[in-house]
Amino acid sequence: MRLLSLFAITASTLPIAVYAAEPHSYAQPDQVQITHLDLDLTIDFPQQQLDGQATLKLNWKNPKAPSLVLDTRDLKIASIESVSADGKTAPLKYALASRDKQLGSKLTIATPTHPSQVRIVYTTVPEASGLQWLTPSQTADKKLPFMFSQSESIHARSWVPLQDSPAIRFTYTAHVTAPKDVRVAMSAINDAHHPLDGKFDFDQPHPIPSYLLAIAAGDLAVKETGPRSAVYAEPSVVGKAAHEFEDTEKMIATAEALYGPYRWGRYDILVLPPSFPYGGMENPNMTFATPTVLVGDKSLVSLVSHELAHSWSGNLVTAASWRDIWLNEGVTTYVQGRITEALYGKGLADEESLLSARALEKDIGAMPANAQKLAPDPRGVGADDSLSAVAYDKGSWFLRTLEQRFGRDTFDTYLKSYFNHFAFQSITTEQMLAYMKPNLIEKYPGKMSWSEVQDWVYGTGIPKDAPLPDSPHFDAIDKERSAFLGDTLTADKLDAKGWNTQEWMYFLDRLPDVAPLPKIKELDAAWHLTGTPNAEIGMRWYTHAIDSGDKDVWSAAAEHMTRIGRLYLTLPLYKAFAKTPDGLAYAEQVYAKAKAGYHPLTQQAVESIFASAKTADK
Repeated sequence: MRLLSLFAITASTLPIAVYAAEPHSYAQPDQVQITHLDLDLTIDFPQQQLDGQATLKLNWKNPKAPSLVLDTRDLKIASIESVSADGKTAPLKYALASRDKQLGSKLTIATPTHPSQVRIVYTTVPEASGLQWLTPSQTADKKLPFMFSQSESIHARSWVPLQDSPAIRFTYTAHVTAPKDVRVAMSAINDAHHPLDGKFDFDQPHPIPSYLLAIAAGDLAVKETGPRSAVYAEPSVVGKAAHEFEDTEKMIATAEALYGPYRWGRYDILVLPPSFPYGGMENPNMTFATPTVLVGDKSLVSLVSHELAHSWSGNLVTAASWRDIWLNEGVTTYVQGRITEALYGKGLADEESLLSARALEKDIGAMPANAQKLAPDPRGVGADDSLSAVAYDKGSWFLRTLEQRFGRDTFDTYLKSYFNHFAFQSITTEQMLAYMKPNLIEKYPGKMSWSEVQDWVYGTGIPKDAPLPDSPHFDAIDKERSAFLGDTLTADKLDAKGWNTQEWMYFLDRLPDVAPLPKIKELDAAWHLTGTPNAEIGMRWYTHAIDSGDKDVWSAAAEHMTRIGRLYLTLPLYKAFAKTPDGLAYAEQVYAKAKAGYHPLTQQAVESIFASAKTADK
């Protein structure tokens, strides 16, 4: 990967688009770039496929470019034709390369006349990595089938042929045909009052990268939560979701006061079935969210703060390659904390920052040196593997350090100017730093040296002077945990009756990796953690109990694993079970029952755990 030199460019000379060497895409944006996508899709639930027609508007950069190269994965191509400015069409020759396990198949289209548009007719396959198809029995209300996409990191290519790189931004329109009674939603402006007549049209006028292309369809009801926000969910879930997310408009206004106007029009939230593999996905105009945050007390709504914050960091200013993904996730996690603090208090924001910081401190030393860097050297990892705790938690920790050094008012002004300067662009780490150097570091000398900045971005580990917030509640929990483990405090005497989700998470996170089995039994007898409906607490509790050898929790853990497909909340249990032969055999039985309801990404991750465990035993 060829990096831009910090000393060869300045903010004033930055081009509108800089194409990072992207090892996860076949696209050649220096030759030709997609500027607009026009989609025509038919949703076929019985066949679990999309019948698609993608018309790509092109900007030819190289007058001698012989072809248009696109990313695809498992698409069945029916025809490809050129479309001239006057609408005339002509067939084009093309070659679809053999399938690469990570990248899919390179689609090379011969384009000697450089048409202004190319149209591709295709169908997806039921196993498309970016789509999940659910039968009615796998949904909450059991009435209609459901389908949703997850395009990040490089899965858009499994349902649309395109240049699947975050460096390339395009506008899009879409016409979608679906069965009547099914509501379709996309990462564009959605009409909450649209009739369920089987015909839906969408327009995304802002240029977005391909990983933010999203679609969902199913039995969806809608409840408005503000003048520019609504919740979409299955009818039995929508009321609970609307209550949990009733502060959405306040969140938008808070973020606007900090970083400038919300530029996307509406901000809606779609609560997906439990098989959704992530906590949330920041699709423009329509965040996709996991139902595991619906715990009734708003203790996990920072997920919405996070996905909303992406409307500035990630969707507005986008990492140009997956190597630079901390520009999306680290900045967003920092902004999330600011929104949470403004609405729910500094105590909760500090607790969440401490949770992530302590977890990173515990884990980062075991990572390969290159994986500890915010901007790593070129490495042979998949695009999905770039989304690590380093990008989120070390990145946000760096920004909290900048805020402390320069003062909140100064840093807010800087960050707002950064969002404005790079709005609707995809940038590299080096572009970000080239803007930071004159506009923050040199503008306010003596606050932070350039070598310190470079150490945060390119160094391993966490700098020794990295600031941590104080949390009196966490300090008290540390003392109680120590007393409990040291046999000077029994489990039933823990002052835990009023603990919120974050405080239980902190207590469990800092138990020994393998806690004594009697302590696990005592804790469960006092606080009835087995069977908890709170998935964040459940994931931590079951992992500890399994590691400690408590077979009494296995059936409840299996229920958790079957009910929830979110990677972060499910994989730790599979990993814990896979540490012993009996546990591995049990986990395989659980997976056999749960597999059909898991997203393809979850299936792949679980099967990888099994394969690693069996290899280690040999």
